[in-house]
Amino acid sequence: MQGQDAGRLTRAASSGDRLGVRWGLAGGIALASIDEVREVARYAVTAGFDSLWISHANAVDPIVALASTAAETADLAEVGTSVVPLYGRHPIGVAQLARTAQSALNGRFTLGIGAASQQAVKASMGLSWDRPLAYTRDFIDGLQPLLAGGPADVEGNEVITHGELNINAADTPILLAALGPRMLELAGRRVQGTTLGQCGPRTIASYVAPILRGAADAAGRPAPRIMALIRICVTDDLAGAYALAHETAARYRAVPSYAAVQDKEGLDEPADLHLIGTWERILEGLSAYADAGVTDFRLEVAAHTSAARDATRAALAAHLNRSN
Repeated sequence: MQGQDAGRLTRAASSGDRLGVRWGLAGGIALASIDEVREVARYAVTAGFDSLWISHANAVDPIVALASTAAETADLAEVGTSVVPLYGRHPIGVAQLARTAQSALNGRFTLGIGAASQQAVKASMGLSWDRPLAYTRDFIDGLQPLLAGGPADVEGNEVITHGELNINAADTPILLAALGPRMLELAGRRVQGTTLGQCGPRTIASYVAPILRGAADAAGRPAPRIMALIRICVTDDLAGAYALAHETAARYRAVPSYAAVQDKEGLDEPADLHLIGTWERILEGLSAYADAGVTDFRLEVAAHTSAARDATRAALAAHLNRSN
């Protein structure tokens, strides 16, 4: 089983799929300083990942952090955010940060964005959550021309953007966090793809991929990227690892859109979305995502102990070095 699944995952990577590592709060480690981000970047390079993704997580700003680690990430093909919430921000400010980061990173930066959640928006900022789809659409309308180096002239119902930036940088691709059908259609029509969290392979194959690809085809756009966040832990202590997985899954279930895709997966226990156990078991789980149509693997080490964290990192590094 190990050889078969390792070969399948390696073939997926060689045919265009990308293997990235993600650092974030839910089941991972929030990054509280640029020094910590630099340490993470060095790990990603040494282990042999293609990309590094940093979550917002109410810690260091991921756009600023990635721009600050351009030297440490020079050997990575891509770095990006996972994800920047849109509410409480404006396209001009986000574009200014993103193009500055893109200038520092020489075209390797990808902007992952998402509307956030009703709970976060209303509880943390006291903002209305009446029309998140329209807000996201207006935001993208204003953001994309600025990211491409042109002027924005958008009179949206939710977001108005008039401006231009004087920053020399390559255009910045966007991945939109999308789980509902209309948000997935927006991602397929307008941006380079979607970035998913807590979404399993059956749901991706039967629901996410058809909607996303159908929208991209209808708009005459290239095949969209489908990036999946997958939490893994190599350990013999299954009970301890599953306790952390239960805690993480419970936080996601508090958000209706995540609860809906958890239910679509048909699991008796949403914590089973974490891949826990032997490296062979994890490879088997990762191959299911490849078969589902995932183009980008955003792996997070979700370990309950330092020993499990070290074992998972070692297994990843060994596999990636063999694949390379």
